[in-house]
Amino acid sequence: MASLTFVATPAFAEDQDSSAQTSANEIVVTAQRRTQTLAEVPQSISVVGGEALERQRATSFLDFAALVPGFTVTQTNPGESRLILRGVNTGSVGSTVAVYVDDIPFGSSGSLANGGVLAGDFDTFDIARIEVLRGPQGTLYGSNALGGVLKYVTALPDFGGFEARGQAGIEDTRGAGIGYLANAMVNIPLGDMLAFRASGFYRKNRGVVDAVGLAGEGVDDNASYGGRASLLLKASDRLSIRLSALLQNIEVDSPSSFTVDPLTLRPVNPITGGSTGGQRQRYQRYPETNNIDYRLYSGTIDWDLDFANLTSVTSYATQDQVQLNDFSTTGARGTAQAVYGPGATNTVGLAFQSDVAVEKFTQEVRLASPDSETFEWLIGAYYTREKTGLFQRFLPFNFASGALIPRAGSFGPFTFNEFVVATIDANYEEIAGFGSATLHLGDRFEITAGGRYSHNNQDSVQAIVQLGNGNPQLGDSSQGVFTWSIAPRFEISEHASVYARVAKGFRPGGPNFVPLGAPTNFPTAFNADTLISYEAGIRAETADGTFSVDASVYHIDWSDILILTTVQTPVGPVGVNGNGKRARTSGVEATATLRPFRGLSFVVNGAYTDAKLLDDTVSGGGFNLTGGIAGDQLPYTPKWSANISGDYEWSIGNDAVAYVGANIRMMGDQTAGFNAAYTAAFNRRINIDSYSVVDLRAGVNIGKVSLAVYARNVTDAYGVVAAGDYPFAVPAAIGGAGIPLLTASTIRPRTIGGTVGFRF
Repeated sequence: MASLTFVATPAFAEDQDSSAQTSANEIVVTAQRRTQTLAEVPQSISVVGGEALERQRATSFLDFAALVPGFTVTQTNPGESRLILRGVNTGSVGSTVAVYVDDIPFGSSGSLANGGVLAGDFDTFDIARIEVLRGPQGTLYGSNALGGVLKYVTALPDFGGFEARGQAGIEDTRGAGIGYLANAMVNIPLGDMLAFRASGFYRKNRGVVDAVGLAGEGVDDNASYGGRASLLLKASDRLSIRLSALLQNIEVDSPSSFTVDPLTLRPVNPITGGSTGGQRQRYQRYPETNNIDYRLYSGTIDWDLDFANLTSVTSYATQDQVQLNDFSTTGARGTAQAVYGPGATNTVGLAFQSDVAVEKFTQEVRLASPDSETFEWLIGAYYTREKTGLFQRFLPFNFASGALIPRAGSFGPFTFNEFVVATIDANYEEIAGFGSATLHLGDRFEITAGGRYSHNNQDSVQAIVQLGNGNPQLGDSSQGVFTWSIAPRFEISEHASVYARVAKGFRPGGPNFVPLGAPTNFPTAFNADTLISYEAGIRAETADGTFSVDASVYHIDWSDILILTTVQTPVGPVGVNGNGKRARTSGVEATATLRPFRGLSFVVNGAYTDAKLLDDTVSGGGFNLTGGIAGDQLPYTPKWSANISGDYEWSIGNDAVAYVGANIRMMGDQTAGFNAAYTAAFNRRINIDSYSVVDLRAGVNIGKVSLAVYARNVTDAYGVVAAGDYPFAVPAAIGGAGIPLLTASTIRPRTIGGTVGFRF
């Protein structure tokens, strides 16, 4: 589908003639694990070029989602994002969009390590492009690609010459303060056979949320920093070896969610429930943190064997999250007070620590035929071994001072610090074989078909220690699945083609987390969910490239949907995995690009998505209390979304170019995640109102120096991107009104900034 020339067009480039016309016959993609032009690929793809990302200041999922039709993102914190393509989302802890860095899958394949929100939100500085593949991609990309694939394609070391560039900037966000950024990259040829490329970045965003309690103002300050390095050896014309490393740290002082009225979703005081006049506030008596670290190391070998090209990709990755939240307003605090005895009602608070660790090894080997006008084939094998660890504990603290109560101290009848500790250590191992073939029947018609068989084994050891007592519990599962795809394509003319595609995707099941106090019939494992997608599309452009269109229509049948269920336990509600029944999603996506004359371009993209449950997800037995009813809209999937952009670039003298641009992105009404307690209280889902966001940009490139200014969310729109945690209430025992409220996160308020860059 729509990805077209608009996002990859040099109209956003800083180093070339942006007025050049870029067509689908020139945009290079690797969606089918071989280098092709976009026009040759019989499926729905969007391509966002690196220059476009930089010019539009799109450094994260939330930033560039507007450039991709049918793509929505929910985010409660930087680094915690749920990716949704074509409405394939129920809010479960497993991801429905696979994230790749080049040919390497990133993130947890299982569902015991928060893979649904720890998606790998990598900084985009010095990225070659981002490819977004819509629809199930299980044949070539394996599990978790139910809704599609988001693929970062990194820039290769270049033998063409030395290059270095850097950028620094500042920005001011309304109600927050001054943030800043710094980026730099270098490319160094080291002779005829060796080249090196490295980049680094640092970004500091000021917080927009104030804490009512001990913490203060702007508690959601956050910083992101890291870099990439790559060494490319061309041993011969036939053999190349690439070694790469990626490191990124995300440090968040506090969640960016705040307290809102449960009906209007407007900011309210967390204690009184009264209006704050728009100021975002959260209740916090203990310092909160959320730190996420990414590490990815890989080696890629490409070897031309004449009859085929052999590719080997080996990777080792780690992902660590350390999160600490104030749980003083939850039901668990009452348990802490009871543990510490009489008199503790107004003195004992409760913090909650949750640490996630993922360690993942992958090996893939592919053999691909040379390009041919008659028949092309690809076969491959894949193996992954993954270890995950989840560590959670409650930490009582002195409510007045915020200091942790030491283990050795005697604050009540007990002398301990951690009154509930939970750990889950899990292993995931998968082996798969796959293949794909394209048969060309004449000059205009071809058909591509592929299949993949995957088998995974999982095991886990769970321990919950409550007041010093607890017994380990073992879990395991084993699953095999075959996924496939069939895609015919017909060239109407040199400038137009149509295609269709039918494909199956899956997401692994696995052993379940069994909470304290779970019903005796609670399932100790959950099944894989699968879907079948049907789509058809067209790509066309005028002969001179001044107008192009890319559109698709699709229908998806989804079975055994994974849902995040809730179990009531002695320490409060606990979320676990479960299977629902059926859902379906249908829609249309389109992008149109107009370039009426040199330097000027307009792009309109939009999506209509109708995503609904087909069966109730409510059942008894003390579990599976999701609150979804047949006919409910799937979470965070607006029926209508659109983005309109315009850019104009012109020469202002020798070696000098100026540009201006604007974007308007529109999100329709949507509903938040399923919440049984909210539905019971208000007899409806959590409704999120539509919103529109206007962004402006302008700049000038003079020789090797570039200057730019930008304004994001010019009208200071209030757009909710996540809502939940109902009921949230500050009890009367600690000075609150006990009013059941809600928490939400929004897009950033109006932000104005500027950058200066240089290039050697």
